[in-house]
Amino acid sequence: MLEVVDIHSNRIDSPIPPEVGNLKMLIHLDLSSNKLHGTIPPTLGLLSNLRLLNLSQNDLDGFIPLEIGNCVNLYHIDLEDNFFVGPIPSSVAKLRNLTHLYLGGNSFTCPIPLSLVYLTNLIVLDLHGNKFDCAIPLKIGDLYSLTHLDLSFNNFTGSIPSSIGNLTSLTHLYLQENKLGGSIPMDIGNLNNLMFLDLSSNNLVGKIPIELENSIPIFPSYFSPVSLNLSYNHLSGPIPEKLMAAFTPAAFLGNKDLTQFDETPAHRRFSVVFHMTVFIPLATIVSSCIVGSCFLIRRTKKSVQPKTTEKNGNFLSIWNYDGGIAYEDIINATEDFDIKYCIGTGGYGSVYRARLPNGKVVALKKLHRLEAEDPSFDKSFRNEVKHLTEVRHRSIIKLHGFCLHRRCMFLVYEYMENGSLFCVLRDDVEAVELDWSKRINLVQDMAHALSYMHHDCAQPIVHRDISSNNILLNSKMQAFVSDFGTARLLNHDSSSNFTTNIGGTYGYIAPELAYTLAVNEKCDVYSFGVVAMETMMGEHPGDIISTFLTSSGEDIMLHKILDPRLPFPRENSIARSIVLIVSLALACLSTNPKSRPTMKQVSEAFLAQKLPLVKPFHEISLAQL
Repeated sequence: MLEVVDIHSNRIDSPIPPEVGNLKMLIHLDLSSNKLHGTIPPTLGLLSNLRLLNLSQNDLDGFIPLEIGNCVNLYHIDLEDNFFVGPIPSSVAKLRNLTHLYLGGNSFTCPIPLSLVYLTNLIVLDLHGNKFDCAIPLKIGDLYSLTHLDLSFNNFTGSIPSSIGNLTSLTHLYLQENKLGGSIPMDIGNLNNLMFLDLSSNNLVGKIPIELENSIPIFPSYFSPVSLNLSYNHLSGPIPEKLMAAFTPAAFLGNKDLTQFDETPAHRRFSVVFHMTVFIPLATIVSSCIVGSCFLIRRTKKSVQPKTTEKNGNFLSIWNYDGGIAYEDIINATEDFDIKYCIGTGGYGSVYRARLPNGKVVALKKLHRLEAEDPSFDKSFRNEVKHLTEVRHRSIIKLHGFCLHRRCMFLVYEYMENGSLFCVLRDDVEAVELDWSKRINLVQDMAHALSYMHHDCAQPIVHRDISSNNILLNSKMQAFVSDFGTARLLNHDSSSNFTTNIGGTYGYIAPELAYTLAVNEKCDVYSFGVVAMETMMGEHPGDIISTFLTSSGEDIMLHKILDPRLPFPRENSIARSIVLIVSLALACLSTNPKSRPTMKQVSEAFLAQKLPLVKPFHEISLAQL
């Protein structure tokens, strides 16, 4: 009955056992980042329910078995960075549900099966770093759902098919480091969603088509970085005026016959090199009038930006002299993201601790290489940046900066010395340090932060993943709401509900999401109730939640469920606060969303004068609350 096997990032150095074919119910198989060797057993084709297969970053070799075509429910295959050889089996074309196909970093060879064009649901096709030495199939333009196409670092010959212009959803097109000849097809001008275009290091000839200007917005939005690299070809003739104004000479280097190359200050003012990693100071983003130029800062600020100093502990203390975080500082501080600096793994990346040259310690949330190229994770990353640059609250994690780059995407946060509430509650020493007073303040701070998000932002934000893992604690055990990757804005002009994929952490998700995908702020309210009870109990309330909400709760005394590692609360003010927190938490855990209070009501209840207890603390039951 096993449905998920995930043992990635270990040191398993055996072949994949053929008995894997016995796992008939398997949906998710992730054996990536190990030392697996040998071939893929043909018995893998028996897994007809399999949806995700990730065998990347191993030492596997041989051919992909034809039997893989029997796994008709597969939507995600990642075989990157192995030693696979031979052609892609034509049976892959049977996988009509496939949306992501990563085969890069192997030794696959031609021919590419023409039947691949039947994979019309394919969003990502990554064949980079193989030994393909044939022409790019002319019918590749039939894969009309593609957003990412990477054929780079191969030996592809012939011309770039004009049919690529049919892929109007493309945002990323990488054809660099091949042997492509002919001219750049003008049809690329049809790709209006293009953000990354790299045709460098080929044998392309002729003029740069003026239609290319249609694909490259000259003033990119800050969430849509634009990259163009046509360097090291045999292009000739004039550079289209708008392209020349938008990009630096680096985008056109190695094309000795290109003309009208203008290095005047007017053009240099708008130049930007996008094949390098670029950091975007958030202070610049705040000014919407210059959002379009936020990618130019590393080039234009150097002469005018004074050396920044720490101001009230804010993010300015981590910027270097020219207004940006030095990429080299991040790499050096983590030794290129060495695992010894990793302090945890989240929903779509790993978190690292880094000490910058000025002594500032920051936390880096870095997307794994696979996730960075996955549009869904890319969307979560940009979502977190978007929300954290808009919110300003003392109990919401501060975002210092971020890096958007295809191969290296990460967020730079203030560092939280005590990690997550989840970990603190599960460590007996730290749990005792988190005494009743600190726990009360923690729950109150969390309530105020959620109230701010739901009721005080210009457009309300629902977090969707409130859990003890996403409540971080600083050196003073103060709480900060973090991880906005699944957050969504609520549009109250139409409806407070919206339909989406289920987001959240098991054990904290509101029960109504079991039968409806309509999400509103009351889902956060339920999750808050779980975390508040967990904070008071010292452990997740688990199945006892249902007991709280039934008549059988009469026999459960409040003091019996409190964290036994802390002393009995004898101070009147502490006892009253605990009663208030548990009362509000139980209200938030109502199975009927309409019966739950709003976070504004919860926040205001904490600010109101606390009423005296009508009974001695040890006589209060959950049913009475």
